[in-house]
Amino acid sequence: MARFFKPTKKTSFSSKHQEMMIERMDHQGAGIAYQNKKPVFIEGAIEGEKVLAQLTESKSKFAKAQLIKVLQASETRVEPFCPHYEQCGGCNQQHLNNDAQREYKQQALSQLMSKFANQTLTLSPSIESQDKAYRRRARLSIKLNKKNRQLVMGFRRKRSNELVDINHCPVLLDSLNARIPELREILTQFSNPAALGHIELVQADNTSVVVLRHTQKLSEKDLQSLTSYSEKNQICLYLMPEAGQLQHVTGEQPYYSELGLALPFLPSHFIQVNQEINKKMVAQAMAWLSPQSQDRVLDLFCGLGNFTLPLAQVCQKVVGVEGVQDMVDWASHNALHNQLFNVEFYQANLEQDWQDLVWTREQFDKILLDPARAGASGIIDKVSQLGASRVLYVSCNPATLARDSQSLIEQGYQLVKLGMLDMFPHTSHLESMALFEK
Repeated sequence: MARFFKPTKKTSFSSKHQEMMIERMDHQGAGIAYQNKKPVFIEGAIEGEKVLAQLTESKSKFAKAQLIKVLQASETRVEPFCPHYEQCGGCNQQHLNNDAQREYKQQALSQLMSKFANQTLTLSPSIESQDKAYRRRARLSIKLNKKNRQLVMGFRRKRSNELVDINHCPVLLDSLNARIPELREILTQFSNPAALGHIELVQADNTSVVVLRHTQKLSEKDLQSLTSYSEKNQICLYLMPEAGQLQHVTGEQPYYSELGLALPFLPSHFIQVNQEINKKMVAQAMAWLSPQSQDRVLDLFCGLGNFTLPLAQVCQKVVGVEGVQDMVDWASHNALHNQLFNVEFYQANLEQDWQDLVWTREQFDKILLDPARAGASGIIDKVSQLGASRVLYVSCNPATLARDSQSLIEQGYQLVKLGMLDMFPHTSHLESMALFEK
């Protein structure tokens, strides 16, 4: 039987400016109004405000609108401190005061966990840091303006691939902000600035790191100019001629410290951008998990050993499992570097069948999980088979934490502690920590 294509009928909606009352906020930080019981999501609007908005999208179950004007402002609304806030796609919560930002994140976490884990729990005090100059790494894209032949360096605009040209970012460490105008001046003089892709800045404990992505070979003059600047300022310089390919040029190996340990890393490795929060997060994880000298602990999605190595300082044995072999190699190196010999690292894709691997034949007293935003769906259903009486879950996505919590509860675990980590002030990103016990 022949089937004929029928184009989907587009939903028509009015583009006129409309008054709306913001009744609540979603877990991404957008205000929510209602029209005929249908939620309308408005970025930049705050609960309790009356706003003027223009619909930009209308689906059967929800709509989106652009904030045109705030008619009645919330007491929690403040003037953004960054001059690029309205254009830059980085921060999206600077119009809320700090206390309101954290309260909204705590409410979002509590509501999601109550809904999916079917349990209401009083949140532990949130882990907080200074709200400005907290980022220890950033990537600034580079583009040559063909009209005036000037370099544009900065972050992506909201909902756009265009760049916001910046010389200073208020949430970036001062030591890295100082490099932006200096590097701009050097790169502007390059013989082929159109071949520059981005610069990545990372602040280690012992040095500042600069990575330059370029798509064509640098001239000897250009390379010498950049190298001289790096040597003069004791910067660790890398070039990236191909995506993912690093070439060390000058400077000492970067590292960061954690509970008396030194963790060397490459700028391509994942490290938490907020060092103050990371230190407090590791300390709280140790306190909640309460590792004992006789314990055998499993650290899943272990990375460079951010949690694994501190655990190895006090436990009988720790096993770290990570999906990227390069990270496994560096984690093993970091263990030896810190003279920890009771820890083993393994590479495994935890989203695939992992049950025949060597480390799965062992039993563990405690388990720590620190997955990416997608969560731990590939392994979460089998956690109880590994024997742990206590499971600590560190999450960067409350939705997948709530989903995975359901599985742990079905396996006989109970959620006993839950807290928010304000890793990224002035954004809607929500990090959290949850403790489960048998």
